Amino acid sequence: MTEPKTLAGRCMCGTVQYAVADAFAYAANCHCSNCRRTTGSAFKPFAGIARDKLHLTAGDDRLLIMGNADNNDTHCGTCGSLLYSVVRDGAFVHVAMGTLTDAPAIRPAMHIFVGSKAPWFTITDDLPQHEGHAPTGRAKTP
Repeated sequence: MTEPKTLAGRCMCGTVQYAVADAFAYAANCHCSNCRRTTGSAFKPFAGIARDKLHLTAGDDRLLIMGNADNNDTHCGTCGSLLYSVVRDGAFVHVAMGTLTDAPAIRPAMHIFVGSKAPWFTITDDLPQHEGHAPTGRAKTP
């Protein structure tokens, strides 16, 4: 079996850079108020992967971590870009897909937390929509 391709990612200013395996377990568009606030957007497209599959390649001393070691949003301390969120008691990261330099194989498969989506935004695609997290057993989600 061949190793998955490695993808590059970075913040807006380039201070923080990372490498991540193109082996994401799931991807979704999150419409919760926290994701909207931290991105300044209607939703956060993210891809989930085991935490040990993401490695910082530059700027590890320039991180701004909002939260604790096992549950946080990790930003560039220079430009403020959200790079990823540490979730699931520190076992996984949700990579903000907009920070990927390379195109991943995965695409968001659903919308989550549409119960709290921005009232001014209309979802126009045909992806499944869930009021909160996706029901377990139907999809691998956060």
